[in-house]
Amino acid sequence: MRALVQRVTRAAVRVDGEEIAAIGPGLLVLLGVGHDDDEAIADRLADKLRAMRIFEDADGRMNDPLGDEREVLCVSQFTLMADTRRGNRPSFVAAAEPGRARELYERVCDRLGARRGRFGAHMEVELVNDGPVTVVLDYPAESHGT
Repeated sequence: MRALVQRVTRAAVRVDGEEIAAIGPGLLVLLGVGHDDDEAIADRLADKLRAMRIFEDADGRMNDPLGDEREVLCVSQFTLMADTRRGNRPSFVAAAEPGRARELYERVCDRLGARRGRFGAHMEVELVNDGPVTVVLDYPAESHGT
């Protein structure tokens, strides 16, 4: 799995011009699922997201985790699994087939209590990155070959 994580003051996702999910302060997670990913990887990634200390504490240091007062918006994004090592057209062979990807995406969302985009839909994602703080997580790092 690969997650592009952005600390946000707000984020929203729209499908066909209709807002389907929105959050205030928290995390926007763009999530790609690989063909070798499984439930254990999904659980570890969700737990890591919940525990990551990327929010400012009372002293202004990035030291606080997500906590209960912040929200998560999770959007599936198979293009994160792109392999761009050869040529100019990305290859997506590392991405999981849609049925399996949806299962693991939903598992991560459920474990995080996240609002979510619509799996497989063309979405418009709007965000205000706070910091900016953007982090990439790979689980496991060696499985995707990129």
